[in-house]
Amino acid sequence: MASKKSAAPGEQVVCVNRQARHNYFIDETYEAGLVLVGSEVKSLRDGKANLSDSYAQIRKGEAFLINFHITPYPGANQFNHEPTRTRKLLLHTREIDRLTGKTKERGLTLVALKLYFKNGRAKVELGLGRGKKLYDKRETLKRKNAEREIERSLRARH
Repeated sequence: MASKKSAAPGEQVVCVNRQARHNYFIDETYEAGLVLVGSEVKSLRDGKANLSDSYAQIRKGEAFLINFHITPYPGANQFNHEPTRTRKLLLHTREIDRLTGKTKERGLTLVALKLYFKNGRAKVELGLGRGKKLYDKRETLKRKNAEREIERSLRARH
């Protein structure tokens, strides 16, 4: 199976949340494992997942991924999973403690950025992000457009 996006060796990217970097300033990233059911893994291998509105939350010392949509696997029939169920994240205790402090203290949000398979195991990349204001989003778009124009002009010269 070929990966959809460019990834490190041994990584197969399933889906990327592009909207997250548009809506948040991402300060730090964390890699977490996922607790999944068999039909969910099969759907992920087919690339049937959506991270667009998903975020992580810490409850009673455990991390959970909320609003992560995995399309039901057609071959699972009656043993299929619920598409948007809350899924447990596998993080070290010290990472959970650190994330708990940062999200409560500074009002940061844990956003799911990318889902991928690393050495056969499903992993999710979480970003600790601050929400962007509308003027920040506009400024980012202007900067990207300016960089695109510069690239076009350089390409036209050569």
